[in-house]
Amino acid sequence: MECSLVVVVVDVNPVWWGLQNGANDKGLTLFECMDHVLAFINSHVMMNQNNKVAVIASHTNESRFLYPGREADVKADDGGREVRDGKYEHFANINDTVQEEIRKLIVETGQKINSRLLVIKAADDNASQYMNLMNVIFTAQKQSIPVDACILEKDSGLLQQACDITNGVYLQIPQINGLLQYLLWVFLPDPSLRETLVLPPSIHVDYRAACFCHRTLIDIGYVCSVCLSIFCTYSPICSTCHTAFKLKTAPVLRAKKKKKTSLPAT
Repeated sequence: MECSLVVVVVDVNPVWWGLQNGANDKGLTLFECMDHVLAFINSHVMMNQNNKVAVIASHTNESRFLYPGREADVKADDGGREVRDGKYEHFANINDTVQEEIRKLIVETGQKINSRLLVIKAADDNASQYMNLMNVIFTAQKQSIPVDACILEKDSGLLQQACDITNGVYLQIPQINGLLQYLLWVFLPDPSLRETLVLPPSIHVDYRAACFCHRTLIDIGYVCSVCLSIFCTYSPICSTCHTAFKLKTAPVLRAKKKKKTSLPAT
């Protein structure tokens, strides 16, 4: 029995989407975008009853699971104790845990989960997250998890590399209003079926590094020996990890003193 897990990461950066009720000049609001994402998720679940989904919102200063969410469907009495049909709380927890684990054991026996990651990106790349993203990319490659990227506006060099390294699909959609159509066409089919589909042609991935100071692609630069940040100009202090570098200076050559010779006595 196989099931497919799709983890959808949605960029909800308020700077890009706009601060006035999520409205922007891109022809789509954040909540309309989420409607498209939910329709895509529902389509994925309908394709197989064993399929699973997870949704993560990426904000400016945190990431949060939107689904599965926090389970707080328990009622509490005035004393603050949980009440479940008159059962003592500890007994209820034991009963629920045993039943849930038994159900998982029966359902998931011999089950194989094929996982993949879909990133829906709106804002520009953030250079400070370079190392975190590279760790995610190489971990996904090691676990054979494809990373797909659906770009709403500007190209992302980092996600281009992520998709290329993990055999995922990178697509910058030409019209944001058609987000749902692109999600269903390109990203809904299972990765094992992609070879039989006519998908957008693969793009040329530029593996040149972008400097952390000006975000320009460079051929030769300076690399921090601590955090591996890349800079196009030399700086005595790394702006990413604030490491101060101590450069060894060339030794100063001092002239040898001439030995004094004494004249013979006459």
